[in-house]
Amino acid sequence: WEHYLSCDGNPDPTVLQEINTFMSLWRDDQNEDIQLVMKKGEQVLNLIEKLQFLLLDTPPNEITEKETVQYQESILELRNLLHQKYNGATDHLLKSGNMHEDADSGNMQAVIKDKNVTLCIWANLKKKVRFKNHVFYDAKHGFDLSKSLAVNSVAVRILHTHYDHVSPLWLQCQSVPKLEVLDSQELTQHSKDNAEEPEEEEKKAREEPNMPAEGETCSDRRKSAVSFKENSHSPAGINETTEEEIRRKSEALDIPSQEETNEKEEVNGKEEMITDENIVDLQQFVPVGGVYHIDVLRLPPQVKQINDWSMVELLDVGLEAYPYPPEEAEDAAQPLIKITLRLPDSVMYFEDPVIARWDPAGQQWRTDGISNITYETQERSVSFAMSAFYTVALLQDAHLNMPYQAWELRPTGVDEAILVVAAVFATIQIHIKGNQCMLSSVVVEKKNVLSHITGKWISPVDLRAVLKKAGVNIFPGEYSHKYVSVSQKAPLAEVRAYQQMALVASAFAFAWSRWNLEAGQEQVVFKVSEHLKADSVSDKDWSLYLFNGQKAQKLKITESSEAFSEELEEDSEFHSTLLHMLKDFASQEAIDKVETANFLFIDVVYQLLLATRVLTYS
Repeated sequence: WEHYLSCDGNPDPTVLQEINTFMSLWRDDQNEDIQLVMKKGEQVLNLIEKLQFLLLDTPPNEITEKETVQYQESILELRNLLHQKYNGATDHLLKSGNMHEDADSGNMQAVIKDKNVTLCIWANLKKKVRFKNHVFYDAKHGFDLSKSLAVNSVAVRILHTHYDHVSPLWLQCQSVPKLEVLDSQELTQHSKDNAEEPEEEEKKAREEPNMPAEGETCSDRRKSAVSFKENSHSPAGINETTEEEIRRKSEALDIPSQEETNEKEEVNGKEEMITDENIVDLQQFVPVGGVYHIDVLRLPPQVKQINDWSMVELLDVGLEAYPYPPEEAEDAAQPLIKITLRLPDSVMYFEDPVIARWDPAGQQWRTDGISNITYETQERSVSFAMSAFYTVALLQDAHLNMPYQAWELRPTGVDEAILVVAAVFATIQIHIKGNQCMLSSVVVEKKNVLSHITGKWISPVDLRAVLKKAGVNIFPGEYSHKYVSVSQKAPLAEVRAYQQMALVASAFAFAWSRWNLEAGQEQVVFKVSEHLKADSVSDKDWSLYLFNGQKAQKLKITESSEAFSEELEEDSEFHSTLLHMLKDFASQEAIDKVETANFLFIDVVYQLLLATRVLTYS
């Protein structure tokens, strides 16, 4: 309805005919003006964002495999088209390089940017060795070329896209790990199995083959989409495919080649160890701050002014890469290319980032070919040397803010609450109201940071994307337990706890308890307090509750007790749910508030608790 009522001329990205027409018309449009490409690029990014939101937000039972594959293919085609257009715009700019001539060096230099892209172009018009290094003052990016390049007709482009259209598609579309299995009997059985043999269960779940439906002809895009579907919608540690089904599928289809199997196993984060230490494990490290496309290009024929005419020789090849190192000199050691990048202010780097280059053949980020890395924290810049020209990204450990030091969820008004997560390097405060949430603050070393993303009401899915893009990841993935030292909680206890907490979050505050680790895998422990005011909760008001998904009880111990004990509080008894347990001690006002809470508010609280998984990752 929002799309229909906006009536803005944008295609509906879910309708294949509309999105294909949009791409076809833009592909045929020969206008290569960089400003027009950037403006159209923003429209393309919005379409990609809508498709990614649908893939993340739509429950698995409401989206078909055909729709998932279609959306994935549309995203990939939009990405490719956008990059082609930036290549065309670069070629167009280079043909008229003398219009952007630098007064000091006589070479071309231009910096063109908007909120999504920074395009830096330098063209070697004078071919003088003393001008082999350059700094783009508007962007603070720079380079130092080898002597052989400084005397040739070359151009250097640093295209910084603040988005990542290079990494595998599943990385941008990782949904919350699917822990919910609603049938209690099935869930009880799974939790029992997981407690006994968690690693074996995970291994089984991961060894299910990724195979397209019968009769499909699998292009690379189709394979990418299918593997994404498998990756994003498979519950953590739950094997849904029986051996019989796997056998039937294997017989009905051609088994993929060893190369395809290896690629898929790597994409889906399988148990197999990555033998090449230069390959970046994308389950552990994620690109932050966008992607830098660093290219050396052949300088196209320049525009010549003859009387009132502007003439330029047109070549069919388009934008052409200059071979470096030269093919004939591959055996000889070539001088390294030195690059300096100014890091964006919109991103937090809590540790020195890992610099990696994209390997198009292997479809992976690699760390070889990059050396002499120097990271300047105060100047927010990084310098390094490359053996060739690469597409590079700065990667950060996705789990460096885990496990959390503490957390608290407390109501602040009618259908309003605040979730505070004290992570390793930052304290994140999220304000929840109605069906939306807002990032209230991100505090690092007692300073508020990332003000450009705070104070905006958005959905929980968008909040996850915004925080991850800014380098503040407090959202565990399906395989995060391999990289963070935590005590895995049984899905029955953890998920039911989040459901029950969300149900009563309008009148009760919840917080981290140190006894949660001592309680074992089958049950969770947290602090609870009736809370009808907007201020913080005092220590004396907290009580400890234990919950295993089927039984809730109030504990006699406190946070300051010497040892953990499951002994019940005096004059209390067991209950099947947290809600009934709390009713024994709650005021009528609190119960009334719980019963009148809006279901959308309850759902947003549940989504955030499930996304942060505070009961396991604290």
